[in-house]
Amino acid sequence: MDNLFSGLEEFGLGNLSNINIYDEKEKEEDKDGNKKQQDTFSEEDILFDKSYSCPVCDSEFKSKSVKTGKVKLQSLDSDLRPRYQQADPLKYDAVLCTNCGYAALTRFFKYVTYTQAEWIKKSISANYKPVADTNSVYSYDDAIARHKMALVNSIVKKAKVSERAYICLKTAWVIRGKTETLSKDTLDYQKVITQLNKEELEFLSNAYEGFSEAFMKETFPMCGMDESTIGLLLAELSRKIGKLDESSRWVSRILTSREANERIKEKARDIKELIKEERN
Repeated sequence: MDNLFSGLEEFGLGNLSNINIYDEKEKEEDKDGNKKQQDTFSEEDILFDKSYSCPVCDSEFKSKSVKTGKVKLQSLDSDLRPRYQQADPLKYDAVLCTNCGYAALTRFFKYVTYTQAEWIKKSISANYKPVADTNSVYSYDDAIARHKMALVNSIVKKAKVSERAYICLKTAWVIRGKTETLSKDTLDYQKVITQLNKEELEFLSNAYEGFSEAFMKETFPMCGMDESTIGLLLAELSRKIGKLDESSRWVSRILTSREANERIKEKARDIKELIKEERN
């Protein structure tokens, strides 16, 4: 497996490059849109500096955040990744304390126990090299690095498996965003695309592993998703990583569920068709 945490050296955390996501012990746009609006759109205009108080070191800092109602949802990918018109809010979901190196997705950021904070201080803050957050917008590389920092922190603080899986999923989505927007003038374009696709697949595989375990051990809702939605996500993730038999089992589970609504079941049927196509 490639090193999923490449790129964290700039934060001084190269010593954590081989950390495992799931400890073995824990397992027992509208393309025809208005041209004038596209020409005048500035991603910086939809952002603001949101204030945070770090639950680990108590310092106050700011992180870029998307203004409510400033981006319009366009569609969902088959693995539930949201696509928006003009900008990608997913780049701004990982919050990083520039003082101590604590990072988490927005929904998890403030939930840190005293013991978890001590673990983070010892394993991350002690080695962290502060990086100034001076960019007016976050590039995909910025976003990927911040998501990887969130993942490392979730491992160190022994967060729920579902939290780690969710970070893996969202990291894969951000990597996909970079792939889709990468300029064809990029040096070694095809080689870079191939590497990005490989890295995305690694994160999707880890997301599947984590959500599969969490499905059996944790309670719902999970990361804001109910049981049927997680089941659908697992069906598509397993298909994407080539585990077609497992995908079929998840699809069957959804189609026979009394709790799953018709919208979820219709998406499951779509996955079933994709499985058939891949097997033929």
